[in-house]
Amino acid sequence: LQPVILTATARNVRAFSIIEALVSACVVGVLFVSLYSGITAGFGALNSARENLRATQVMIDKMETLRLYSWTQVSTFGSSTSYIPSTFTESFFPTTTNYSSSTVSTGSTGSGFIYYGTVVITNSGFTQNYSNSVKLVTVTLNWTNGVPRSQTMSTYTAQYGIQNYIY
Repeated sequence: LQPVILTATARNVRAFSIIEALVSACVVGVLFVSLYSGITAGFGALNSARENLRATQVMIDKMETLRLYSWTQVSTFGSSTSYIPSTFTESFFPTTTNYSSSTVSTGSTGSGFIYYGTVVITNSGFTQNYSNSVKLVTVTLNWTNGVPRSQTMSTYTAQYGIQNYIY
């Protein structure tokens, strides 16, 4: 076997040019930036879903608590003798695994935030004879974790509704 000797022209044809190397480096750079952007967007969507889920849990908790009040307590909402608070706060610390260590009062330095909620009980807006026996309850949550966000949940409660079964 004899060694292959390449001429100067053959050597230039087999090598990459600087243009080809730059183009391939740019393609690899775009791929890495796209991969990083995709991962960041995925974590952002996960955090948003986690915040929305917690907000829904808080609102459902307030709605379930409403079932424990009698019609007299519900109908006196907004007066000085009201049993139902019109505002409330709930904390959320997504990075902790132990809820008892994630309360705001302990001064936790986690990345948590607070949900600010309001409860509004108004007339139902019905025009039937029973319109005075039905109230519209609306729970609204507001929070800011970079972007101001809000969720609302509404339901009706009636004088002869489910709360009468406990008394």
